[in-house]
Amino acid sequence: MRPESDISMASLTLDTITKSFGQLEILHGIDLDIADGEFVVFVGPSGCGKSTLLRVIAGLEPATGGTIAIDGEDVTHHSAAARGLAMVFQSYALYPHMSVYDNLAFGLENMRMPKDQIAQRVNTAAQLLQIDKLLQRKPGQLSGGQRQRVAIGRAITRNPKIFLFDEPLSNLDAELRVQMRIELSKLHKDLKSTMIYVTHDQVEAMTMADKIVVLRDGRIEQIGKPLDLYNHPANKFVAGFIGSPRMNFISARVTQSSATRVSVSCGGMQDTALPVNGTGLAQGDMVSLGIRPEHLELDAAGDWTLTVDVVEQLGGTSFIHGTLPSNEALSIAVNGQTNVSHGQPIRIRPKPGMVHLFATTEGERALPPSSASV
Repeated sequence: MRPESDISMASLTLDTITKSFGQLEILHGIDLDIADGEFVVFVGPSGCGKSTLLRVIAGLEPATGGTIAIDGEDVTHHSAAARGLAMVFQSYALYPHMSVYDNLAFGLENMRMPKDQIAQRVNTAAQLLQIDKLLQRKPGQLSGGQRQRVAIGRAITRNPKIFLFDEPLSNLDAELRVQMRIELSKLHKDLKSTMIYVTHDQVEAMTMADKIVVLRDGRIEQIGKPLDLYNHPANKFVAGFIGSPRMNFISARVTQSSATRVSVSCGGMQDTALPVNGTGLAQGDMVSLGIRPEHLELDAAGDWTLTVDVVEQLGGTSFIHGTLPSNEALSIAVNGQTNVSHGQPIRIRPKPGMVHLFATTEGERALPPSSASV
């Protein structure tokens, strides 16, 4: 771990950031505060603007409007080099003809840093990332995980105010991604630096972030701690994006509503009453009922009926995929192993307090719990 005096930390404030390419507006007024030492993950589907936002922060793309401040200093019009940030790209971007040592040292040499300081920074970063025995190898002699460590080490040697990661694990195989995810989380705890990480993989977001920023179509949908977004999604989009496997959604019709309870008819089954504030809803209104696979359980006396289509047995967990009487698909996650089979009708029930309701208008917002249930 680096000496405390060598650790750079910084806060970041984005105020109404917009970005356009010609007539095409990509970012629509992004407001965001990132505190010193936070690990923040930008997550969202492809094309949502997360990588563009990261490049605007880095100074690789100019913002069309708004301001960027690092530790309170306006850097909106500063060059990338003057912002004191370091970026790790999806492609490792290593110089193939240089040794690992030279790749790590190259940026510092361009800054005309004394050789003894360069050696100290390179060796410290190499030890931190456990690549100190690879310093004389060329990138072509390294595995994908080793090359990614070198790319991260090159960023560490610069002692940046903020680390920026643009989908750095996407080129690795599944097992190595899990390992590198853990190593990056440990690295953040060791360095105590501010880190911003872009991914489309919500599992990476959930497992690594102090704070997640969910983006869609160049706008922020919700900001919060991973479990806050999982437990209290602001709308149907966030609910469907956060959590793996994804949340089930069933079309439902309101049969009764009040400020303390809403009853809905859904899935071709009997009415389900939920402790939700139904103010503004009327009988016959359409809503969307959301329930996560892990919040459904097998119960011979359950009110819901499901016809089994596919069973995935993973040993410690089983996933049952089936069809409701309304012909809508539903998935269940069951601890351990199960003996249910294709074509079998089963009875299920949602765990108490785990069902969400979403409006079909107003951005498909989540309907709040009733005051009686809080």
